[in-house]
Amino acid sequence: MKEFVNSGALFANTVKTNPKAPDYQGDVLVDLKVLGVGEGKHTLKLAGWKKTSVKGTSFLSLSVSLKEDKPAQKAPEVEDDPF
Repeated sequence: MKEFVNSGALFANTVKTNPKAPDYQGDVLVDLKVLGVGEGKHTLKLAGWKKTSVKGTSFLSLSVSLKEDKPAQKAPEVEDDPF
């Protein structure tokens, strides 16, 4: 799949496990060098919630965080039987 630097997408969250879960979620690939704030490319996790302002205007509230790969589950360590 082709990388689109400094862009991303939000998709509707169809599996909300609790009421505070985001309505939308997705990723954005950011090249820090292009933005002039560092080096390297990083994938950021996006989350969005549909909200309404006190004046009645609909908007999307966003959260951005580092996307961390889930660590591989380690097999339980088996102690050697001394007998």
